[in-house]
Amino acid sequence: MPVPTALAVDLGSRSAGVWASQRGTVSGPCGDADAPVRRGRVVDVDGCVTLLTGLVRRYPEPVPPGGVVVACRPVLAAPADEQAARRVLDAVFAPARVVFVDTVRAAAIGSGAAAGSLLVVDAGAELTEVALLLDGRVTAARRTDIGTRDLTRGATTGLLADTVVRHLDELRAGPERPEVLSALARGPLLVGDGALQPDLAPALSRALRGPVHRAAAPRTAALTGAGLAAMSLLRHPARA
Repeated sequence: MPVPTALAVDLGSRSAGVWASQRGTVSGPCGDADAPVRRGRVVDVDGCVTLLTGLVRRYPEPVPPGGVVVACRPVLAAPADEQAARRVLDAVFAPARVVFVDTVRAAAIGSGAAAGSLLVVDAGAELTEVALLLDGRVTAARRTDIGTRDLTRGATTGLLADTVVRHLDELRAGPERPEVLSALARGPLLVGDGALQPDLAPALSRALRGPVHRAAAPRTAALTGAGLAAMSLLRHPARA
């Protein structure tokens, strides 16, 4: 009887990635005007199925059904968005189990930074997310439909930085203020496309008057974290 496959999926607005145990990672662009994912939401289920199916076919050996899939989702995702993503994953992988993990949480795990109080800033292609994590669990979050792709449409790096600072100020004014202050002293973790923008981290550091840390692998940190979570679920099926 074949061993179940651990799978991780990150469907982004710019690119999609799949990681499979014993097989590694395959990735590819999602397109632009006809992208099946926009602003972090699956807008074309069939297009996403076609995209992921094409990626999975690049593995030398087929991925058997019945595996465990851990899929990244934007923080504060609506139930309808999750349902659309689930339809895609069911069609492509026929998994025994699908578990969704917030992208910010997956990125923290993939960066080895999940312990303690942590602020994660995920500046993606079309979505910017800011979240407070306590020992790897999201306790408060904000998101805005703006990202690095908007830099080619008239937006500026300063606007991205201002968006992040505004969300951080909102979190700092909430009930989690002590934890936010502790995480700010530690320095936010910057992931996603924005971490590769040379001006964003310095702009945030100046505005916050403190350190900002770029993830070592900002574009793949979330997929790496989701893969680690999928492996953990195979070893310990009772964990969510």
